[in-house]
Amino acid sequence: MTERESMPYDVVIVGAGPAGLSAAIRLKQLATEKGAEISVCVLEKGSEVGAHILSGAVVDPKSLDELLPDWRTMGCPMAETPVNDNQHWLLSKFGKTNVPHFIMPPFMNNHGTYTGSLGSLCRWLAEQAEGLGVEIFPGFAAAELLFNDDGSVKGVATGDLGIARDGSHKPDYQPGLELHAKYTLFGEGVRGSLSKQLMAHFDLRKDCQPQVYGIGIKELWDIDPAKHAAGRVIHTQGWPLNENAGSNGGGFLYHQANGQVALGFVTWLNYTNPHLSPFQEMQRWKTHPAIREILEGGKRISYGARAISDGGYQSVPRLVFPGGALIGCSAGFLNVPRIKGSHTAMKSGMMAAEAAFEAIEAGRSSDELSAYPATYAKSWVAKELSIVRNVVPLVKKFGDFWGAGLANITMWLEHWGIKMPFTLGHHPDHESLWRKDLVKKIDYPKPDGVISFDRLSSVFLSNTNHEEDQPIHLQLTDPDIPVKYDLPMYDEPAQRYCPAGVYEIVGEETGDPKFVINAQNCVHCKTCDIKDPTQNINWVTPEGGGGPNYPNM
Repeated sequence: MTERESMPYDVVIVGAGPAGLSAAIRLKQLATEKGAEISVCVLEKGSEVGAHILSGAVVDPKSLDELLPDWRTMGCPMAETPVNDNQHWLLSKFGKTNVPHFIMPPFMNNHGTYTGSLGSLCRWLAEQAEGLGVEIFPGFAAAELLFNDDGSVKGVATGDLGIARDGSHKPDYQPGLELHAKYTLFGEGVRGSLSKQLMAHFDLRKDCQPQVYGIGIKELWDIDPAKHAAGRVIHTQGWPLNENAGSNGGGFLYHQANGQVALGFVTWLNYTNPHLSPFQEMQRWKTHPAIREILEGGKRISYGARAISDGGYQSVPRLVFPGGALIGCSAGFLNVPRIKGSHTAMKSGMMAAEAAFEAIEAGRSSDELSAYPATYAKSWVAKELSIVRNVVPLVKKFGDFWGAGLANITMWLEHWGIKMPFTLGHHPDHESLWRKDLVKKIDYPKPDGVISFDRLSSVFLSNTNHEEDQPIHLQLTDPDIPVKYDLPMYDEPAQRYCPAGVYEIVGEETGDPKFVINAQNCVHCKTCDIKDPTQNINWVTPEGGGGPNYPNM
């Protein structure tokens, strides 16, 4: 076995998203303030910072204001487009009702927020971090947890490069690199592969509700300049998901800089009908007259998909363990009704950084950063998530109309300081599917190639690429389950819940069905890892640099 090289750091951060980069910046800021030295490394599995970042995004600048108070005058791309028009549409099949925002609590409006590319924001944050001396390694996927003899986390190892599909070493083989740290912060994003291992290894989910998720599918369009209104933000509820009992979600359409519109559709992954396709629901949503009117005459220029943590306050796991901490979407800090998580993710990274710096200054290493969860419990992040903690369960239980109405009442009461004496729970998404014979098949219209599109042409726009001759990073615990169980029970739902056409059944018409994994198509959304009904699919990191290459999503 080839021996791996190792590099020591004070802090290693896995993931160059908003949380990881904010943590890196805060660590270096504290070192400057104290006249101390601290070595910080950030690993990013994407080919560059931002390559795997996908979000709406409408950003509350609260954390940016704390981290870099002068960000508006420092060339930050998010400053280009302040939100100036906020609309919420309730869609029927052919019409819409514009819901007045005065009936919702003030924190639900988007006053003072900004809309733009979260990927571009991360690239800018990376520039700020590198300017402070942070080392950032894009194209290096953290693939393995490392432990000290006492069981604490020692750091991570990057994946080997040049491994063939059959496990042999290709001529360009390079062993992974070990990165050792006093503390390791995990900001991998939703359903991170190492974070999932940490939660199991340290039983971090013991005292919280199951995490639940949505799948967000997004496109960027250049639209007719006459229809563009920079700063206009539109959210939708209702059609088409209201036609499918047991499904919830909604759409968004953000008028951003340079004549572009970012639009997307979120399907909560607790849906019950195994015939449902989140991708096709998104394409159908675009054909609604109110959405089509905006898009007609425009051109789709980018596509992507990403899972979203919907569990909120009651699903946040224990945040620390010996030698490290979970930050950002790895811990699930999304405020679902506000459809915002970047500001909470950034703040979590800053809080973890402050705890790590204090510990290192005190000469500690590899213990639990207990100051981080203590600070979180008293922070505006915890307060914000607590106020909306019952929204998702109420909407799931009672639907878009009655559920949203009850959720609105609870938010108003919490806003007025009347704390609800209950916190509703969640049910794991992978347990929600009904048998295929108990529900109706959904007749989706064929794509027209103008407003609606097929999956493979969409994946092409995501610039997704993986080295073809490498081990498949979508691992089956039991390779017989898809055909012997999932197909007769659920018509193998992976064929539909994957937004990239990774999974298909071939040979069914000849009586010899086979489950095929087109791993090269994978956009790293993690939906399969979440929704597979027997939890038979395990998503692990492919070679570093593989996956989508989003320019400004």
